[in-house]
Amino acid sequence: MTRSAGVLRAVGASVSLTALFLVGLVAYLYGLSGVAEHSGQRTLRGEFGAQLKDAVAPDGPTEAGRPVAILHLPGIGLPDVVVVEGTAGPQLVKGPGHRADTVLPGQAGVSVIYGRAATFGAPFARLMDLRQGDRFTVTTGAGLATYVVSSFGDGYHPAPADSPNRLVLTTADSGYIPRMTVSVNADLVGPPQPAVSGRPGITAAEQGLAQDTDSLVPLLLWTQVFLLAIVGATVAGSRWARLPTYLCFTPIVLATAWNVYENLAGLLPNVY
Repeated sequence: MTRSAGVLRAVGASVSLTALFLVGLVAYLYGLSGVAEHSGQRTLRGEFGAQLKDAVAPDGPTEAGRPVAILHLPGIGLPDVVVVEGTAGPQLVKGPGHRADTVLPGQAGVSVIYGRAATFGAPFARLMDLRQGDRFTVTTGAGLATYVVSSFGDGYHPAPADSPNRLVLTTADSGYIPRMTVSVNADLVGPPQPAVSGRPGITAAEQGLAQDTDSLVPLLLWTQVFLLAIVGATVAGSRWARLPTYLCFTPIVLATAWNVYENLAGLLPNVY
């Protein structure tokens, strides 16, 4: 083989691997991440159901990632999704997240819930399909709260609000390239539960469209492991029988690719 032919073969292999990696990334974000979220929701539903049964579900500040409510939005085909505490990227991979500096749904004041629009199950993909007058419920440790949709807004024009006791549902404005957040404002029907004091502040990573920069270092490390696995498979395949070699290396490559994809997703906006 001539030197130029070898270079062309190497370039072709690099292009093919890059294309395969990108296809895998798309498959992870818009398919496999949803499977992971669905599996996590089953676990959270069991955990929160047990807490409700034992009357120990949180009614105030709690640990990030713990279940705090069940959101029932029939108007957009979203039945009984578990809401976790926190709105940073790692929490929103589990499902919608309650913004920690606001009261829980059903309590006196304004409660805020974020949800993803495109990845990890995209629970709020159809959020803006809601209509004024639509009713939905939220179950917390304090009981069942009913809300009625009253107004809509975005990052530049906040949703008009008439009631002091309301729930704001927030997501990204697009499932492609989000530019801002959009929100649905819903008023509480009936008397509110007393609000629990001592709400913590939130970090920049918990704001709308924030990125999880903590995933950057793990991303770099897993990328190095992934590249080493690819190089190892290529070298081994050139020295030994290719089929057995590739069969041995495939689980390693897939496992490292999954971790790369997972940390890449952390760099996306938290409500995407």
